[in-house]
Amino acid sequence: MTPVHFAFSSTFILGLMGLAFNRVHLLSALLCLEGMMLSLFIAFSLWTLQLDSSNFSTSPMLLLAFSACEASAGLALLVATSRTHGTDRLQALNLLQC
Repeated sequence: MTPVHFAFSSTFILGLMGLAFNRVHLLSALLCLEGMMLSLFIAFSLWTLQLDSSNFSTSPMLLLAFSACEASAGLALLVATSRTHGTDRLQALNLLQC
């Protein structure tokens, strides 16, 4: 495994571990998801550069567009939950109270 592949794999794994083990606030979970998406974007971009193929050149831009949509939806949920519940703590969110 090259050092570049190791760096992006470890970045993705660190984001995944942060999402799995540090689930206190909604904002920290959203930041972990955003870090995972950015590591995937950079890995896909380097993969298309290494292949020198124009067939895969749209996949990083598509992933970045989905990442931006995910970030905006996550921030909208963060604002909505902080308005209704008064906090962004994940323990305060209960689906049975809706």
